[in-house]
Amino acid sequence: MSGRVGVIDIGSVSACLQLADDGPLTAAYKYPTRLGREIRPDGVLTKRGVRRVVRAARATVSAARELRVRELFCFATSCVRDAANRDEVVEAVYRSVGLRPQFLTGPQEGWLTYHAARHWAGGSGRMLLLDIGGGTSEIVYGEDTVPDAALSLPLGAGTLTRAFLHKDPPTEKDLRRLKRHVRRSLDDVVGDPDFDRAVAASRILQQLGRLAGAPPLGAGADARRVLTLSDLDKWIPRLADMPSSRRARLRGISAARAPYVLAGAIVARSMMRTLDVSEVELCPLTLREGILLHHREGDEPLPLDPLRLR
Repeated sequence: MSGRVGVIDIGSVSACLQLADDGPLTAAYKYPTRLGREIRPDGVLTKRGVRRVVRAARATVSAARELRVRELFCFATSCVRDAANRDEVVEAVYRSVGLRPQFLTGPQEGWLTYHAARHWAGGSGRMLLLDIGGGTSEIVYGEDTVPDAALSLPLGAGTLTRAFLHKDPPTEKDLRRLKRHVRRSLDDVVGDPDFDRAVAASRILQQLGRLAGAPPLGAGADARRVLTLSDLDKWIPRLADMPSSRRARLRGISAARAPYVLAGAIVARSMMRTLDVSEVELCPLTLREGILLHHREGDEPLPLDPLRLR
């Protein structure tokens, strides 16, 4: 298929449309979803959450049509993929916009994000990628564009916040339970990968980096953007003492991610300690870019079907 290619990613915070022409990848449109509080303890996405998904899909598909996207990859992340009423959500979107969101497995999300990070990092050598999302987190490593291993764990910042941090700010007891759970989960599955370079993706990690003083995106090719273990050791106690409303006023922290950034920081610190990583480079590319880059450059087909917009 020829023509402009786009990716729609329906996530727990927003739905985003990303474009790829012959040149650079372009973020074209974003619509809020804010599904974090719409997932019930039994895993069902509430009726209000379903309506938010439908509105976000309608808005992003409409933007894709206006921007003359011809080939579209549309998927939803774990907030919909793992919902107990996933089929209901998919059918509601289909009735509204005429297409059904698709799904990637956690490891597939991991290796496509790794593809984007490898493209960004360049060079050779073994690379470790850490990616913390709303529902799951991924640990991926390898030397080539296709990784040796991609682990997906149910340690997403939103999932853990809902399961463990019931107060805002959280209690010391809940914090201890969360830290213990994350540490045990990582000890059970993470081996001892060999790597030369550690890279981190995802918006929560980008925001934690800005909070710790990393230059903003677009600061220039010479700007070194990293997040260190000492940064996390410093900021986790401070974030734990603040309600979400105060976190949202901190440098780099968005209101949409303020409730979940503490859990994300705890996961990042545990990952880095478990893997003996003192700092990670902050990669600005994410899963969407990985899909578009793989579509443009990859020899193997994507695990998503392209949809044709008319």
